[in-house]
Amino acid sequence: MATLRLGIPKGSLQDATVQLFARAGFTIYVNSRSYFPSIDDPEIECMLIRAQEMARYVADGVIDAGLTGQDWIREHEVGHPGDDALEPICDLIYAKQSFGKVRWVLAVPEDSPFKCPEDLAGKTIATELVRVTRAYFEQRGVPVDVEFSWGATEVKPPVLADAIVEATETGSTLRANRLRIIETLLESNTQLIANKGALGDPWKRTKIDNIALLLKAAIEAHGKVGMMLNVRRSDLDRILSLLPALQRPTISPLSDGDWVAVNTIIEERTVRDLIPRLKLAGGQGIVEYPLNKIVV
Repeated sequence: MATLRLGIPKGSLQDATVQLFARAGFTIYVNSRSYFPSIDDPEIECMLIRAQEMARYVADGVIDAGLTGQDWIREHEVGHPGDDALEPICDLIYAKQSFGKVRWVLAVPEDSPFKCPEDLAGKTIATELVRVTRAYFEQRGVPVDVEFSWGATEVKPPVLADAIVEATETGSTLRANRLRIIETLLESNTQLIANKGALGDPWKRTKIDNIALLLKAAIEAHGKVGMMLNVRRSDLDRILSLLPALQRPTISPLSDGDWVAVNTIIEERTVRDLIPRLKLAGGQGIVEYPLNKIVV
């Protein structure tokens, strides 16, 4: 049987990725003692790989496809200029804590005199994103010493480093450590990437495209719910004026010719305000239901 070798990011993105696959219809079973999770699709072989290393292993063809951040893809590209063995398949906007992007920021102690990157000339910057950070300062003509950080980067200034370049979703950890952001180096989100050689295999290409379709559909459904209700035709215009729809609500006739069923998709955060208004406008049999995937 043909199989696709798929890299799942180990570390901060691991749980969010496993949950995303579950919403997409794939159950991944992770054993803390194994780097080879099982998945309920016999055509996929999973391997846990650090997000920082994913691009290298995909480029080398060790795995056919994998999920990692644009930041680590960029770090790989800076270290391997001209490498065209990778192909991005799709953006997947989710992170460790939220369905959004992360920022890699230059941060300094709150009480430091540094106001801009140029103020750090001759200083030490700690980061995991070494190549991108070094290239950033080189492009600005600012000489700095960029040191690799093994983690807990935010606690290093001012004793072990003058500034840091660190990933943040909300900035709360930086603020908690009395750090101030002075510049954003890049924004990043998760991507599904594939080896170009693997994409030359029609079966693997189709399998990767299908996975991408389902993952994007799961992300599209996040924060949305479906809603059904019955309404008299005479009240339909009033009901429709209240409904924000993905495109347009589906309206179906009922056995009683004076009534129709309305089916739509809405933002979950609007439901608590919307249902009483629909009821007041003549809606009956109002049903809210969860969504796993929306294919657009």
